[in-house]
Amino acid sequence: METDIVSPLAPILLFTYKRLETLQKTVQALQNNHLASDSVLYIFSDGYKGTFDQRQVEKVRSYIKTISGFKKVIIKEAHCNKGLANSIIQGVSEILDSNDKAVVLEDDLITSRNFLNFMNTALNYYENNKNVFSVSGYSFPFKIPNNYQYDCYTITRGCSWGWGTWKDRWETVDWKVSDYDVFLSSVDKRKKFSKSGSDLIPMLKKQMNGSIDSWAIRWYYQQSKNNQYTVYPTTSKVANNGFDQEATHTTNYNRYKTVVDNGKKDEFIFEPSGEINDFYQKYIQKKFSVPTRIVYGTLMSQVKKMKELFR
Repeated sequence: METDIVSPLAPILLFTYKRLETLQKTVQALQNNHLASDSVLYIFSDGYKGTFDQRQVEKVRSYIKTISGFKKVIIKEAHCNKGLANSIIQGVSEILDSNDKAVVLEDDLITSRNFLNFMNTALNYYENNKNVFSVSGYSFPFKIPNNYQYDCYTITRGCSWGWGTWKDRWETVDWKVSDYDVFLSSVDKRKKFSKSGSDLIPMLKKQMNGSIDSWAIRWYYQQSKNNQYTVYPTTSKVANNGFDQEATHTTNYNRYKTVVDNGKKDEFIFEPSGEINDFYQKYIQKKFSVPTRIVYGTLMSQVKKMKELFR
């Protein structure tokens, strides 16, 4: 059995299932990071659901045994299929049991060369600022305000595409959402949560009625309940490569395409207070407003019809 390794850098947790090609691209980009060789990489390989995906999982597991370029690679293979939500909740909890912080990736994310620089520096910078719940590596291609001096901004909405957090924040999450009935009955609580996006309450409802199985919506809910925020880079350090036919939770139309950092910069200027940035908060509210989501839904419907025509 592998022994956990202590490193001054946050451990990287990579969660994978059956998509070998996207996983390989994720690993290759991560290997190219400036801090890869000094970082410990934990790979969590979920088990197969049945004979139909067994071969794909076996190929993934053969590949991950060949991965190098890190201080240490520790592989954790599930004996059965846990699903993404349980895999992440259990995996992150396990590693944060013996570490103060962690960086988390899924197998369809392409990182810039300075992704680990940004994540580690931000996690160190905001470690004692309890207003900050997490750090995101991904960012929308939002306009940077004139004379804006910082390499990050802070908003109320979290992100699950290349993120980091601390043990003391992670341990506050109530994964059962025990106060859900209280939340539904409170206009103020629902209004507050919706400020981070009109899509969040519908997602939470689907989670609670069993229509979806998402760790992220419960994570976002806890952040809102705690009055805490997420720090984002002004220029994204992550691109999502998972909008394909095999994606579990996304479609093959990428609404979230962004401009990724060229990776040259390895030192960053952080906003010291960790408080909400009104400029960017308005941007994110517009991005996830009802009108914007309606336009997106209409576009998705048109894309689907076009695909059917050209089959």
